Amino acid sequence: MSQFQDAGVVVTGAGGGIGAALARRFAAEGARVVVNDLDGQKIKALADETGAVAVAGDASVIVDEAREALGGRVDVYCANAGLASPGDAFADEAVWAAAWDVNVMAHVRAARALLPDWLERGSGRFVSTVSAAGLLTMVGAAPYSVSKHGALAFAEWLSLTYRHRGIKVHAICPQGVRTDMLTAAGSAGELVLAPTAIEPEDVADALFDGIEADRFLILPHREVAGYYQARAGNPDRWLAGMNHLQQKWEEAAQ
Repeated sequence: MSQFQDAGVVVTGAGGGIGAALARRFAAEGARVVVNDLDGQKIKALADETGAVAVAGDASVIVDEAREALGGRVDVYCANAGLASPGDAFADEAVWAAAWDVNVMAHVRAARALLPDWLERGSGRFVSTVSAAGLLTMVGAAPYSVSKHGALAFAEWLSLTYRHRGIKVHAICPQGVRTDMLTAAGSAGELVLAPTAIEPEDVADALFDGIEADRFLILPHREVAGYYQARAGNPDRWLAGMNHLQQKWEEAAQ
């Protein structure tokens, strides 16, 4: 029997892509699932397909409603809702604020709502969909890269602070995934992410492998580990390589 049989699971940003794949996988494992998205129509069909409960609205504020829908208990929270925010240092203030609110503060608000119950009973699992951009960076997407670094930092803080109290935390950091967000990345996504893009279901498989191995960092693209090590071991060389990629992107756009 799966360890998630009858577990209460919430997946935000489940209207498609990684979120929908996670919801389907947890449902297949026997979990009772709440699917969330701003667009209620997107999650209605998924709820009908999987037997999940659809809770539409802002991912920042749906924990109480989701908990009630699950009979008073959330065991796993997948903070998957995210905002692809291309732009450089001159991106509008509103773009920066939206990226930070969705990609970081929604996780913080969810954790505030979840932690009291989890700490009282000594168990809970927080799954943060970050991105390889949170470990590395992404050309042409300053607000996205910076906010995803923040999401990773918060997930790390949750793990180091509460793991001895039974709280499990996982940070999923894929590169390109064949979703609407990859399309939204435009020419930079085509150059950097599309060549090695994987399916959303591959990300769900990687998460479940990581859960079984009790790993914090979930890397659906295994090569990301090497990039991360190279970045830490020789930052100047890594930055020079990324700048070369930046130049290549600029030349292709001309």
